[in-house]
Amino acid sequence: MIQIGTLIPPHQFEVNRALLKQYADASGDQNPIHQDENFAKSVGLPDVIAHGMLTMALAGKYVSDWAGGPQNVKEFSARFTKPVVVPAGKSVDLTVSATVIEVTAAGVRLEISATSQGTKVLGMAKALVVQGN
Repeated sequence: MIQIGTLIPPHQFEVNRALLKQYADASGDQNPIHQDENFAKSVGLPDVIAHGMLTMALAGKYVSDWAGGPQNVKEFSARFTKPVVVPAGKSVDLTVSATVIEVTAAGVRLEISATSQGTKVLGMAKALVVQGN
């Protein structure tokens, strides 16, 4: 039985430069802040950063997997609060978890937490999934 306050187990995604390149190629977003360390630093970033939509997609995958498939996700939203910084030669975490904040006939509303290296990267992240998980 899903109840308000239920904690959904966290999942840790691995984000590295290879994933950023794959995402850039698949999405067509070749912005150099996601691939060129010198360029990223020249515009004031600490290093290359992950695409915001990649971060959102991974959080969405977490919700979709828990909900039993994307067809069960009725709403999903978040604000970008901090970038996921991806140094060369390293993988960083994107850790996503959720808490049930409402249970109604319409479904289960989740409050989502997404952090990388202990820093909150998505704010006001919420989802509504249909019941029956």
